[in-house]
Amino acid sequence: MEKHNYSGKTKEEAIKTAEVSLQETENNLIIKELSEIKGGLFKSKKVEIEVIERREVVKYIKDYTIKLLKNIGVTANVEVKNKDEVPTYTIFSDNNSILIGRNGKNLKALQLVINQHINKELGQSFKFILDINDYKEKHDKTLERLAKNIAREVATTKIEAKLDPMNSYERRIIHNALTNHKRVYTESEGEEPNRYVVIKPKETE
Repeated sequence: MEKHNYSGKTKEEAIKTAEVSLQETENNLIIKELSEIKGGLFKSKKVEIEVIERREVVKYIKDYTIKLLKNIGVTANVEVKNKDEVPTYTIFSDNNSILIGRNGKNLKALQLVINQHINKELGQSFKFILDINDYKEKHDKTLERLAKNIAREVATTKIEAKLDPMNSYERRIIHNALTNHKRVYTESEGEEPNRYVVIKPKETE
């Protein structure tokens, strides 16, 4: 990833300079403030920023993922798609089941390793999704179906239902699936790592 340095009297001015120089809008730039020199009697204030183009970060993650897999003896193809402006990297290999692991454990570990590396390189977090042969997408849809089926039962019986403990990502899928439901609502309860979702009936007038 190529890093560019720009400066200005304010951070906004430095960003404008970066936009003009790189011919990109601020939304397509990863910006990190490096320093701020306060002005004195004969000196004006100066802010220095480091800028990386978003498309370079997207490509870097793909290349790093392929390199990381190669280092553990896995040859793979990686496809990149943007979903809700978040890059999704889908890995295709002959070792999909091993890479996924039981209940997606190895996939989560792989994403964590890549996340930590990218965050260190950028000096800030960068949101992306890692998937293997659409495992996560299929898993997400299964959770959505589960949420809607249980919501139907709760709406009919008026008895709340506690789901199994889930991580924050899986709980968010359940919450989002039922956000606009007219007859039930969801709440997360319990303490990590055993936090779970409860689907509750709405009170009718």
